[in-house]
Amino acid sequence: MLFIVSALGNWAWGPFVHTWVFLLALLLIAGACAAVNRYYNEHYGRVTPSTRQQVRGAAVAIAGVFLVIGVSTLLRSRADWSLDLPVNPIAVVFAVLMLAYSAAVTGLRPHHVVIWGSLFIAGALPVSTGGDPSNVGLVMCGVAVMVNGVFDHLALVRTFGPATPSLGRG
Repeated sequence: MLFIVSALGNWAWGPFVHTWVFLLALLLIAGACAAVNRYYNEHYGRVTPSTRQQVRGAAVAIAGVFLVIGVSTLLRSRADWSLDLPVNPIAVVFAVLMLAYSAAVTGLRPHHVVIWGSLFIAGALPVSTGGDPSNVGLVMCGVAVMVNGVFDHLALVRTFGPATPSLGRG
């Protein structure tokens, strides 16, 4: 939702013309994330990635910063040295980053390849002409993150079993 709310705020769409609506939406998103986090902690516990997975994840995240800044600028910019391709750099770069992160930390699952590969292909289609396609890319990324979250949850339930009520509650 953060991606989509950011795009709506950038577009100043409807009530998002007011900055306070954007900030309120961020607070609601933070509250929802806290509730989801609590649910997972109570029903599945906490899992800490191994040191090796944490290092690989950090390396991908650091590389991702450079990837987002460098490749996004190279693919679609008004600078004289850019390729100025009619692609959506936000979607393309985020898809590559998420594929790399999934491979480095949890291992690629078929749904990762389908979701992030689809986002990459959709972002790489030469249809982004005219204005800045960044907000459309943010919406595409937001939808992909939500779909991936559903499939990751299903994989979690298949791996660890159905959620059970916390002990001591009645």
